[in-house]
Amino acid sequence: MLKISGLEKSYGTFKAVNGLDLEIKKGEIFGFIGPNGAGKSTTMKIVSGLLTPDSGSVYVDNIDAIRNNKKLKEKIGYMPDFFGAYDNLKAIEYLEFYGSIYGILGNKARKLSMDLLELVNLQDKYDAYVDGLSRGMKQRLCLARCLVHNPQLLILDEPASGMDPRARFEMKGILKNLKDMDKTIIVSSHILPELGEICSKIGIIEKGKMVCTGTVEEIMEGATGSTPIIITFLHSIEKANEILKEVPFITKTRVEGRSIECFFKGGDSEIAHILKILMEKGMPVITLSKSIKNLEDVFIKITEEREF
Repeated sequence: MLKISGLEKSYGTFKAVNGLDLEIKKGEIFGFIGPNGAGKSTTMKIVSGLLTPDSGSVYVDNIDAIRNNKKLKEKIGYMPDFFGAYDNLKAIEYLEFYGSIYGILGNKARKLSMDLLELVNLQDKYDAYVDGLSRGMKQRLCLARCLVHNPQLLILDEPASGMDPRARFEMKGILKNLKDMDKTIIVSSHILPELGEICSKIGIIEKGKMVCTGTVEEIMEGATGSTPIIITFLHSIEKANEILKEVPFITKTRVEGRSIECFFKGGDSEIAHILKILMEKGMPVITLSKSIKNLEDVFIKITEEREF
């Protein structure tokens, strides 16, 4: 769906994007991670056709995004890190206005707008003025705006910025629904654990270069040499910890309340083996999930060790 090769962009003597390469497949949610000034927003603006790179190529669904801006606009929906909303319009009017830009008018525009409001859980706010919506609601409305023309690629720059935990939870659910609709999504965020929960893959960018890409598990294992999971027990936590320490491929365990964070070398087959051992020993396992809470530590480790 998206292929970037040798992308470069400078502002005077500052190189914002420095030979960046990236490929994202159709239907993926790709998390774009990097500190402020790393080149995330610049890259997203180039992919969206809002900036022209100094060199390199960008293809969106086999369309040359640099030389064919009109066709590009049909394929993408871009949500910047600011609202860009018209406060004096009602939510339904706001979406109908953007529909008119794409030639969607009358009853068709009204139905589409209501469908989009329902998709982003704002159907009960259709008659509310944008000015009276909360920050989280405004951001969901902006996301709905990006979907008016049914784009295949969504480019979302910090969509959960400034949201409270409930609003972020709602946004995660919406993004998962969009993935189920076969949308390809690029999302940048500084809330790393939440990116890890929803993204098929993530990429870490530093000083305009892509440091690494892969699944959360691949990146964490590459940085730390192990894969973490969290196992929660009904009781007998100390006994469970002793059992886990005896498993040859487990490198470390850490007890937190009724849960054990377990680090090991391997993948899903090893997880299945761990669960089998615990079941055979009669351990009352409640949940087992892959741990992503150390993603911030991994990000810091990777960017600190990287030299340019």
